[in-house]
Amino acid sequence: MREKRVVRTTASKSTAADRSVRPHTTEFLCPPIVAKIELPSGSSSWTCMNIKEVAKRAKVSTATVSRTINDSEKVKPGTAARVRKAIEELNFYPNTHARTLVSGRSRMLGLIISDITNPFFPELVKSFEDQAVERGQEVIIGNTDYNPKRMAGCIRRMVERKVDGVAIMTSEADPALVTELTRRNIPTVFMDTGKTGLHSANIRIDYAQGIHEAMQHLYSLNHRRIAFIAGPMNLESARTRRDAYLSGLKSRGLSDQSMIEKGDHRIEGGAMAMRSLLKLPQPPTAVIASNDLTAIGALGAILDAGLRVPEDISLIGFDDISFAHLTQPPLTTVILSRTQLAVTAFAALEALIRKEDNPHLDYSIPTHLVMRGSTRAI
Repeated sequence: MREKRVVRTTASKSTAADRSVRPHTTEFLCPPIVAKIELPSGSSSWTCMNIKEVAKRAKVSTATVSRTINDSEKVKPGTAARVRKAIEELNFYPNTHARTLVSGRSRMLGLIISDITNPFFPELVKSFEDQAVERGQEVIIGNTDYNPKRMAGCIRRMVERKVDGVAIMTSEADPALVTELTRRNIPTVFMDTGKTGLHSANIRIDYAQGIHEAMQHLYSLNHRRIAFIAGPMNLESARTRRDAYLSGLKSRGLSDQSMIEKGDHRIEGGAMAMRSLLKLPQPPTAVIASNDLTAIGALGAILDAGLRVPEDISLIGFDDISFAHLTQPPLTTVILSRTQLAVTAFAALEALIRKEDNPHLDYSIPTHLVMRGSTRAI
């Protein structure tokens, strides 16, 4: 039978007088035992590891260990290196709740997205999380599924978990919910919809640029009956893309040729919208979709109707998700860099959390057309 050694400590009792003087003092009912580790070679016993063991190994005080864990500038580089070496040798895992109490930071960030099933968002999540991992931070992900009630739940979770900041990478944010974050002084970065302020920054996506390039490309290929499959109209980003399409028609004297079908930014919605367009007395010769999943659904509907892309209908998507170039034919689309968006959102959030002097609060991400094989001249 393996010998077990357990370290037990007892919290000192505080009197009523003490509590009256220190009304906000937190009493711990048990010691912060945070990890089980194997003893050095030659011993088969196990022990409960705590911060005192790390301090003993590094020959420093427990306060120095705590400061090192919390990246305090008060610890000399050589001392910090010795503490980190002890932490690694002992396989010590800091208690994140205790770190929050000491440093005032949870080292957790919130990331709210619209649709985890859309390949656009996992790529964004990965890039954002890569930034966090490099800096020893965790990411809590909330998926709204374009549902306002779920959006409210996501924000509530972020507040309950005491995140250091939140990046809202969706444009269906309810202003009242957004106010809840800013009222609590939680640093927040928005995509498209936010108002900048002391605790908030906004990233504006230039959707119009990409749509205008798509319109010009099709116009140069002699297309005049150009249709648009829109996204959910409760999304500002979807409304912006639709408006850019209408603006493109107007600038070319084609306003009377507008053909718009509503989609839902998903494959099924794209297919249904495309079937409706094909039933028109004069179907379009080209279609721009509000995102790539919509375009892929439209592509399937066109093929099901016995037509071909681009021989019969040219097709353009938006986002340039990872497998847009794998469709047959490869999809011409508008690229919106998820990596650039994630890196920008993370940097903006960090600047707000650090309370930098005169932080940059307004950011812009460009979009551009990527030409592949789904368009041709007529």
